[in-house]
Amino acid sequence: MPTKKTSNVFSIAATVLAGFSLILFSGALDPAQAAGIGKDGTIVAKKGKATTLEELIAMYDSSSCIECHEEAHNEWANSAHSRSVYGTGRVAATFKTAFTNGFLSWAYSGVTDPSDVEVEHLLGCTKCHLPQMADATDDVAKEFVKTIYDLMDANKRGDSETFQEKKDLLLKLNINCMVCHNRNAVVHKWTDGYPQAGVVYGFNDGAHDDPDTPIMKTSHIMGESIQCGQCHGLGPQLELDNPTQCATGYGSYLWSYLAGGGDKTCQECHMRESGLGHDMQSYRSKVMSDKAIEWDVHTRPMVWLDGPVPRPKLMVDISMTNRAGHGIPDG
Repeated sequence: MPTKKTSNVFSIAATVLAGFSLILFSGALDPAQAAGIGKDGTIVAKKGKATTLEELIAMYDSSSCIECHEEAHNEWANSAHSRSVYGTGRVAATFKTAFTNGFLSWAYSGVTDPSDVEVEHLLGCTKCHLPQMADATDDVAKEFVKTIYDLMDANKRGDSETFQEKKDLLLKLNINCMVCHNRNAVVHKWTDGYPQAGVVYGFNDGAHDDPDTPIMKTSHIMGESIQCGQCHGLGPQLELDNPTQCATGYGSYLWSYLAGGGDKTCQECHMRESGLGHDMQSYRSKVMSDKAIEWDVHTRPMVWLDGPVPRPKLMVDISMTNRAGHGIPDG
């Protein structure tokens, strides 16, 4: 028989686990409040996998949101999310590096030529930079790789017309309204249902004023850090055949910031308190860099004896404290 003390330990552990389960599976408590329904109702299930880049762009087109949400759109257009594939040109160049220094050099990747690349090869990068790539065929992966190569080759030979054409195409591939407010708006799909075509997920339920626009449904995670954590990482993507390590901001947020008593979400710091809204900057914003690091500088005069000669000196003591909710730099 266990002692009373041991029984109490088991009782406490059971209570904690029960509470944890309640948090994880809270969506199952009230099916009427489910965020979505079946897997067959998703955008990709309704439309079928994209077979070209233009089809993939059209699949998650969010241009209809602009008229009513112009301010949010303009904020987003200034953010890194709006050019998650092209970046400043550096991200696109890094994609090419991944092709040439990665797939083409790995003995068992199955890639001996850029035309061999399939969607699975790209997931290490596109899982975050273009998650909707998973909703496309391998033909789209090949077209994507060719577009990157064509962009870089055009830049190298000074062909500005072709370069601009390929750049414009890559800029249409991004993390837009429908990626965050539909495709990635539900995490616990077996409890909350799958995100449905014709629905935008946020903080409200109901219809838009315009009957031709999607209906609104509540997402359980839209205001929670796990929404951002889907792309901003827990660490190595060990589920891939060739794991990668990239952004781990969400990991240090969980295991350092929250564990140390922090209670703010990513959205609170990067959207509301910063005033940036859908711009969601990090190190590129002075507002965010000022919030993230606290400097404490003290100076004091001294006289240093340089041999027999006294020389004036200035001592500067500097302390730098990370006030961000995660390790910096991140990503």
